[in-house]
Order: sequence, then structure tokens, then C-alpha cells
Amino acid sequence: MDRSFVVAQISDLHLDGSGRLLAAIEALTAGLRERMAAYADVPDRILLITGDIVNDPTPPALDEALAAIASLRQTGLFTDIQAVAGNHDVKRPSKPGGRHDAYDYLHLPRTSKSVYYRQAGLDLVLLDSNKASLAALASGVVDGQAYNAMVAQSARLSVELAGSIGSAGRADYSEPAENLVRVLALHHHPLPQATGEGKRFLGLPDEPLMYLAAPATLLEAATSLNVNLVLHGHRHVEGLARYSIPDPRALRSGGEDFWRTIYVLSCPSSTGQGGDDAGFNIVHFGPTSGDERADYRFTIARYARPRNDSGFRPLDSNLPDGLIRLPAGRDLSRDPAIQSVIEIASCVSLKRDQVLALVRRLLSRPAFYDDGGQSWADRLYTYLVTSHAWTDLESRFARSASQPEVAALAEARALLRRLIVQSADMLGIDRATLDELRADRQVNHDDLARRWPALPREAIEVQASAHQHLQLLRDLNEPMRLLGLDLGLGGAMPPQGGRSRR
Repeated sequence: MDRSFVVAQISDLHLDGSGRLLAAIEALTAGLRERMAAYADVPDRILLITGDIVNDPTPPALDEALAAIASLRQTGLFTDIQAVAGNHDVKRPSKPGGRHDAYDYLHLPRTSKSVYYRQAGLDLVLLDSNKASLAALASGVVDGQAYNAMVAQSARLSVELAGSIGSAGRADYSEPAENLVRVLALHHHPLPQATGEGKRFLGLPDEPLMYLAAPATLLEAATSLNVNLVLHGHRHVEGLARYSIPDPRALRSGGEDFWRTIYVLSCPSSTGQGGDDAGFNIVHFGPTSGDERADYRFTIARYARPRNDSGFRPLDSNLPDGLIRLPAGRDLSRDPAIQSVIEIASCVSLKRDQVLALVRRLLSRPAFYDDGGQSWADRLYTYLVTSHAWTDLESRFARSASQPEVAALAEARALLRRLIVQSADMLGIDRATLDELRADRQVNHDDLARRWPALPREAIEVQASAHQHLQLLRDLNEPMRLLGLDLGLGGAMPPQGGRSRR
């Protein structure tokens, strides 16, 4: 199963409860319906609203926002809807009716919120940026103390970002954190933007204000936490920027591997407020092709509705298919065992043909064959992640399997355990440490390979151990035959139709 998700980004609706934007919402819904039709088969389809949902958080405006969101949900275009607050969504005690809180009314995160989409491997991080922008400077009355407080609050966004993502071992992750695709959503632009045409509502020829007070701090934190893409609104203009910082862990200088890169995509007002063109973005993450090597990318489609027009058209019509294609930045293909864990978790019970397909995927890897090029660290990692998936497989299949099939799976689990112990022994890993590794469902191959040398420990009979290893693999093939699979484990690896990792 290919990793894939779609995020449709809308922003700055500025609903006021009067109904005057009803036609604009209907045009937006029609545009989304037309453009989302191409992604009907994508499992995770998320509608993201990046702030300023209302113009003022009055009861009529908030009710209108709830109705608009409910209407978008009822289209069936999206599997989930998420939103962050903009500066217009914040209650203003000094204004009449300023007692209402859009955060609670619309269930918006007050600091941060991380939403994990297990099947797609997407970690969507929602960050409230209202206290961290320079919006108040537009009035010209902010003193140095207030400015410093805003800078400090903006810097705290880095802490909020890290806290929302959590540690690499977060319980609901199905894979190591570095294998996730991370998208960050906030309202304010983290970098100053070129104004484009028509930004005059502040009475300034340019708008150097209203972005984050400490943008470099946030972006450096985002890149260090492997955020791939930042989505924001606020300015009512389209924009796409690339931000890169050197990677201190790069093995060599120069080239793309020296840089940690993050893309920043803005969304115009989706209802065309302030006389601006309306717009929305659709971001699709998925494989580039069906080739043996699965390279992944972001494909961005931007749509605009000119003033006094009724329909949305591609903004980047000068590009092939009107699409912007960006590399994902690293190999995001999943380990077969991790992908199997995700598929197993989605099933209450498993049928026999599903089990056989999963078993074949789990065991059709070099570590289960007579492959002299595999290091003991590679083998240990493979046996560990396979054992985790095998445990889940047994628990699901036991509800419908026959007694001989249950026994065959249990025998295979015991042999996997012996393979783990033997690999750990070859690397000189003590039993207490091995118990910790077995308990870690987020075990990381690169960390494991760095922690223990690739060569066997001293005073070990390498040839005898290699012979024992192959015999264990051949023994593992026997319970597989009882399940109706003769995989030839311990012998020459059969030709593979696709890429197999480790």
C-alpha cells in the first residue's frame, strides 16, 4: 500500500453572520468538489482551515462558521477537518459582544495539537500563533517591553512545536518518528512576504508587519524536528518559499544532502475578502510512480477565483498540468514490517488469504535467506520489527484460524525469538539490553547499527554461528509450509518484484 494523503487548505473566510458570504462559500464548496474528485481513492483527505474563520467572534459569526464547516463535512469530500485560530478569531473584550471565545466554540487549539494519521504516516501539527505575531505593531503604539514580550512568545512557539510532536517514542506512532511526514499549520506567515498587488488596507505601501516576531527560531526548530511543509494564511495572498539550513549531521558538504529544507505555502482568503482574489490549495503527498524505487513528493495545486468571477481556475497555468512538484526531502518508504503492523491494526480479524499475504511480505527479505552481505545488526533489526508485526498478526488471526495454523504461527514466533537472541549474541548485546530492544516497538535501524559494530564480537565462532543461523531459517520454513507457503527460507533468495529493505 502506497503512503498517500491530501490536504485541502482554505483560509481567511472572515464570516460575519450576515449571510453576505453565502455565495462565496457555495463557490468555494463547488471548487473543492470539482478538484477533490481526483483524490476520491486517497484514504486520508483532510480539510485544513488556517485561521480567520470569522471576522469577529460574535455569536452570529460563530454560528455561521459552524454551519459552513458542517456543510463542508456533509459533502463527504473529506475524512477529517482541522483548523487553527487567526487574529480575527480571538475575542476582543474592548469591543461590544467581545466576550465570546472562538477557541472553545470552534474547538481550536489554544497552543498546539498534533494529529497523527496512521495509514498515511502524516503528523499534522496545529500551532496557535496569535500571541507571537507582530500584528499589534500596525497600530504604532507598541513599546520596547511589549515588543520583547512578543519576541519571547514567538520563540516559545518552538517549545510548543516540540511539545506537540512529543518524543520519538510516542505511543500512537506506528513507526520511528523520522519516517513520518510532518506538516505544520499556523495562521501567521513565519517569514515576511512580498506584498503583491493591492495590499493597502494598513495604509502602507508594503506590509513588513504581522508575521512572527522570531521567525528564524521557529523555522530552525521546525527543520530540526523534520517538518516538511508549513501551511499558513493571514496575508490574503498566494506564496511559496523554500527555507534551508545546513544539516550538522551531513557526512559531506555541498549537494542536497547538506541541507535540511522546509517549504512554506500560503493561502489567500478563500472567500475573497478585502477585494482580493479568492483561492485555495490542494497538497497531495504520494509516490511519483510505480517504479521499483518509491520516490515520494508533494504535488501542490493552487486555485484562484478572480474578483467578481464565479469559478476557481488553476493559478499556475504556466506549469505542466498547473502543478508544483516538490521533492519530499528523504526516503520515506516504510519498512515492510511497519506497513504490515498498520494494515493488521486496521482489521478486527484476518482471513487466511490476508494472513498468507502478510507472512510472505514479512519473510521475503534478505535477512531470512542465505545472504552473506547482511550484517548482524541488519538481521537483528529485521527480526525485531518482524517479531512485533508477528505478535499482532497472531492475535488477529487466532480468532478465526484452525488449531494447526495457530500452532504454526506460535512455532514461527519461537524461532524468530531464537534468531533475535542469536543476532544479539553475535553483537555482544547483554540480555537486559536485548529485553529493552524487544520492548521498543519504535526500534530504529540506524540507531541500532550505530550503537553496535557491524562485525561479530570477539571470540565467536563465525562459521559455526553462520551455519546455526541458516539452520534456524530452514527450521522457520517448516511452519510456513504448514500454512501453505514454501518460501525457501535459509536458501537462495527468490527474485523480488519490488524493493525490499534489509
